[in-house]
Amino acid sequence: MTHAPDPHHFTSFDGTRLAWREVGEGRPVVLIHGYFSDAWTNWLRYGHAAAIAAEGFRVIMPDLRAHGSSDRPHDPAAYPRDALTRDGHALVEHLGLTDYDLGGYSLGARTASRMMATGAEPRRVVFAGMGLDGLTDTGRRVDHFRNILGDLDGHPRGSPEWLAAAFLKTTGGDPVALGHILDTFVDTSIEQVRAIRQPVLVVAGIEDQDNGSAPDLAAALPDGRYVEIPGGHMSSVVKPELGQAIADFLTA
Repeated sequence: MTHAPDPHHFTSFDGTRLAWREVGEGRPVVLIHGYFSDAWTNWLRYGHAAAIAAEGFRVIMPDLRAHGSSDRPHDPAAYPRDALTRDGHALVEHLGLTDYDLGGYSLGARTASRMMATGAEPRRVVFAGMGLDGLTDTGRRVDHFRNILGDLDGHPRGSPEWLAAAFLKTTGGDPVALGHILDTFVDTSIEQVRAIRQPVLVVAGIEDQDNGSAPDLAAALPDGRYVEIPGGHMSSVVKPELGQAIADFLTA
């Protein structure tokens, strides 16, 4: 896809104006992007949404608060715990979705898990770029991200911090607003993970350990299945195998 479809907007639970984009027609699937990213970069730019839409799906892709075309407030009060979860519920309610699939990449997967822990009932679930520790111990990498956001130009070239800072710059990220996102994190307990009864695809790059073990997450789920794709946490997003794995799962 050479350009992003125009965004739609809605007002979330606290008055924050949030954006979403969509492609395709058919059964709804809500896909949530990762931290520092947006709907275009995560799902549209590399063809994942198109591959899923081609199988008869309406692919709905929000921009999380502080990301993309959504509002980026600097007031810490705009970032209560589980704010992204409540935004997800608000989008589902705004669109009137009752029978839909739900998934996300990295922070998006964590948001999807929190939505289910707080009442969402999708038919099928996708956890991409996510391992077990990334759901059950959300504080494990907070200091890492605060270090990146605190000095975008101060990291050794080629280091993981430098790569993340460079990615943030390509998406036009707002370091202040993104820093507040870290205050919204809430763990999904292992008991809550084991209570997810829906079929779940856990898909991650073979080199991706950023959020812990994806195979361990799949094993902890009553109906989880693990699919390995090429790449690491950042590079697997550009691989066509990501979108194809999701499309295959949703059509199985």
